[in-house]
Amino acid sequence: MTPERFEKLKAVLNRRQPDLTVLADDVHKSHNIAAVLRTCDAVGIYRVHAVSPRGEMRRHHMVSGGSKRWVDMVIHAEVGQAVKALRKEGWQLIAAHPGEGSQDYRDIDYTNKLAVVLGAELEGLTPHLVEVADKTVAIPMEGMVASLNVSVAAALILYEAQRQRRAAGLYQSSRLEEDEYKTTLFEWAYPEIAERCRKRGISYPELKEDGSLVENPLQVK
Repeated sequence: MTPERFEKLKAVLNRRQPDLTVLADDVHKSHNIAAVLRTCDAVGIYRVHAVSPRGEMRRHHMVSGGSKRWVDMVIHAEVGQAVKALRKEGWQLIAAHPGEGSQDYRDIDYTNKLAVVLGAELEGLTPHLVEVADKTVAIPMEGMVASLNVSVAAALILYEAQRQRRAAGLYQSSRLEEDEYKTTLFEWAYPEIAERCRKRGISYPELKEDGSLVENPLQVK
């Protein structure tokens, strides 16, 4: 771990948004999962939520490289469980759904604590998610097609959220809890050591200012 790399990790972690997330409802195509996760990383989302009955989202997140390492994921067994968990934490649900009563996605205030809810590739959102959402948003369409690919829709909505949040100064300094910040920073900097510590039930060691280990708890003394 070089000091330069460590500073880069801290700079990215400082911009993570603990109050912006995505709830993906049965998005199961690998290329769409990868694209959504890449966009989440790009706009600074810290953690995403997913309903994945067949397990595709979990498998992709576990085996893929790139953005999966930088974006945490919570998997829910079914939609009701996901909604209950998010509501308990105070999330507002903004569902991407091109139906009657939906607002232009650019007219929403994305500086609050909110989850952007995305539906499956072909079926879209379940009626239950549309019903329980606080608001539904749509992307204006001028052509013959009725909807965009889920990863494209995610990118448009999340970059509007980024634009608003940047203007509001929400990327200027870390807003993560101190313990979560330190834990995540160590896992980003030393993923192999972190995994071995977890398996052995060992606490993560402290890091020096330059990112080096104060001591390696895995070394035999």
